[in-house]
Amino acid sequence: MAAAGAWAQTPVPAIFKDADLKLGEQLIAEHKCNQCHAMKWADDGKAIYRPKGAIDTAGKLRGMVEGCNTRMNLGLFPEEVTAISAVLNRDHYRFGP
Repeated sequence: MAAAGAWAQTPVPAIFKDADLKLGEQLIAEHKCNQCHAMKWADDGKAIYRPKGAIDTAGKLRGMVEGCNTRMNLGLFPEEVTAISAVLNRDHYRFGP
């Protein structure tokens, strides 16, 4: 609940303004995103989250999630990609407006 409250108080990028965070969390768990990342990157998969790396805007973050959707043939709808991206932004990247 605290995370939801913090999200509401933190300015978010327009691209994530209406994102469904609960849906994003559910989809990350359902598609085992963290487990997949843990197999491919160091630090139990957290090494992929490098806010100062190639992903330096909210749009690029969403594009990266869309890339995973395509490569893994997940069949996510655009609003689902946005929901996942918004959760990643909240928890790891923290891009502002």
